[in-house]
Amino acid sequence: MILADGKTVEHLLGILRALAHDGAGALVSRPNPAQRRALRTAAAAGLPLRFLAHDRLVRLSGPLGTKYRAGTVGIVAAGTSDVPVAEEARSLLEELGVGTVTAYDVGVAGLHRLLRAARRLERARPELYLAFAGREGALPTVLAGLVRAPVVGVPTSFGYGRGGRGEAALNAMLQSCAPIAVVNIDGAVPAALFAAQRFAVRVRRTTPGARRRGRPSASSGRGEGLF
Repeated sequence: MILADGKTVEHLLGILRALAHDGAGALVSRPNPAQRRALRTAAAAGLPLRFLAHDRLVRLSGPLGTKYRAGTVGIVAAGTSDVPVAEEARSLLEELGVGTVTAYDVGVAGLHRLLRAARRLERARPELYLAFAGREGALPTVLAGLVRAPVVGVPTSFGYGRGGRGEAALNAMLQSCAPIAVVNIDGAVPAALFAAQRFAVRVRRTTPGARRRGRPSASSGRGEGLF
């Protein structure tokens, strides 16, 4: 996973070209406009890149390292302004091979929509939910009272006036009376990577001592090649 923020165009392209030369894949998060233009130019010249989630995520073709079992994460967004952040998480999970089911524009201002969406989502049996909300950030708390799986709240930087850049949503989620986990404002990538760890496949590798005894050793696979 490569965070584009803070990197020069030359630095970012150098990393991707080196990975492509080694036959490895990657995911680039949050490229800025200059970086996106350079990446599109590089893609036209043959670098195997795909642009996802309204260009908030770029995929370099190739293996990502850790393997993931089949499973489903519920992606829920309060309003249409939250959808680009939610799509960043959805695209990342699906590139890792983790399935998703979505419900967008189901904020608590129209509670009937959330109730209907929760019934539909629960039929897909998600093992975890990611709930995206700005403004007062109430969605994760309400959702946690309706579904059986754990909920991760993702505050988004949308709203009015004081606290309207995600601070109010973050504070509300941190004070949730329902048991939820919370990531930072607009934290689609950490939320998705946190969810993905639930589906990481254990890797069995043989250590020298284990080979002598004829026993493999076990590793969770977490952190290998991606995290």
